[in-house]
Amino acid sequence: MADRGSQAQIRGLGSAKEGAAHWWAQRLTAVALVPLVLWFVISIIMLAGSGYGAVYHWMGSPFVSVLMILLIGAGFHHAQLGVQVIIEDYVHTGWLKITCVALVKFAAVTLALASAFAVLMIAFGE
Repeated sequence: MADRGSQAQIRGLGSAKEGAAHWWAQRLTAVALVPLVLWFVISIIMLAGSGYGAVYHWMGSPFVSVLMILLIGAGFHHAQLGVQVIIEDYVHTGWLKITCVALVKFAAVTLALASAFAVLMIAFGE
């Protein structure tokens, strides 16, 4: 019986049945963030000393806007997944755990949408 539970956990079929998907999502967002963050840091370094207009123009280009939205989406999703793991590991009261995870997910979605909206506002010149 204990062996059967261990096999289920290895296959990602534990009690929540989503452990493997969560693990893969965290790894994939981490891999996606590596080139996106490198691109962003290099771009900011190259823009150092530029005026507001130059940065606004740079941000308004379609290529940069798409990469920024990808960076925002991957970053907030990765952060939400990481904080969820911490909450699940260290919060032991059931209702508090569910409430905290829900609040973190809500905050991540809200902030990601607000950030993407700001990028789109710049991209479309509004």
